[in-house]
Amino acid sequence: MADVYDAASTFLAAVDADWQRHIEAVGPCLHQPHPARDPYESLVRAIAYQQLHAKAGDAILGRLVGLFPGQAFPRPEQVLATEVEQLRRCGFSASKIATIQGIAQATLDGVVPDYPTARALDDETLIERLTSLRGVGRWTVEMLLIYSLERMDILPADDFGVREGYRRLKGLDVQPTRRQMIEIGQAWSPYRTVAAWYLWRVAKV
Repeated sequence: MADVYDAASTFLAAVDADWQRHIEAVGPCLHQPHPARDPYESLVRAIAYQQLHAKAGDAILGRLVGLFPGQAFPRPEQVLATEVEQLRRCGFSASKIATIQGIAQATLDGVVPDYPTARALDDETLIERLTSLRGVGRWTVEMLLIYSLERMDILPADDFGVREGYRRLKGLDVQPTRRQMIEIGQAWSPYRTVAAWYLWRVAKV
């Protein structure tokens, strides 16, 4: 994938001088997807991190995995069999518990597809299918598309970091709206995933 990221960086650096300066400051794209994760695991992980800093999400997931020694990640039937109080002690809110239980049940029911099936579905079909689940929004599915399915042209226009990154990149007084972000991002296709990666790093340079 390194060649694709290099091509994406070159493409984005040519958009304008602001992008060129930022990409030169950050350096090569080091995006690290996790293609071994199936959609079920990716969705549960994304829910854990919703509205939390990364360290807090890491801690919650660490406690969840710790309930099942010797396993990389609990299976759907195990999540459904886990007492709510145990999940609360991991750090999940009541709303997030209901959501991950729903994801687990939908996986067993075949609504959440396995990895090969998900790979065969286009972006919007998968988004429509999974956002039918309680508590699963577009952003959550976009994280699945970016990190598990390695889609290269995903722009999470609702993401605070993406919008704030663009605001800082351009020296704007306010963040663009979701609709504005989508329109602006058209110029970054077919590498909007890499554009998001760079925008998440605007504040770090």
